[in-house]
Amino acid sequence: MAAQLESLPYRHVLTVPAMGSAVRIARETTEQVLVEWGISRRHPTVDPALLILGELVTNSVRHAAVLSPNVTVIYAAGHDTFAFAVHDRHPYQPALYAPAGNGGGGLATVVELTLGLGGTAVVRADADGRGKSVWITLPL
Repeated sequence: MAAQLESLPYRHVLTVPAMGSAVRIARETTEQVLVEWGISRRHPTVDPALLILGELVTNSVRHAAVLSPNVTVIYAAGHDTFAFAVHDRHPYQPALYAPAGNGGGGLATVVELTLGLGGTAVVRADADGRGKSVWITLPL
């Protein structure tokens, strides 16, 4: 990736309750911030990014809500990069690179789509070990 996350000038944070409506809100917010940042809704990375984001937020709602009443989405962008993270306070860290047949399911699809776009996917644990963020970085 050409830009380090710290150097991306655009930032936005969204925190929503870990319930079904979180997916719709996160997708709509993504579309809004991208437009505000001058990234066209028709850019070829936008639809895959929305799909990836929806899967990650769905996973947090389904699997982490019992320990994490909120899901936070962190957005960052620059001239040639769009990055986002989905954060929850459940300590389980999924294996992003597990084959789809071995329980990877939607995450395997997320990683395959991300890598196919020339992006990266990383799980980062919170400092206290009680939560994590799944970071996706995509070229624009």
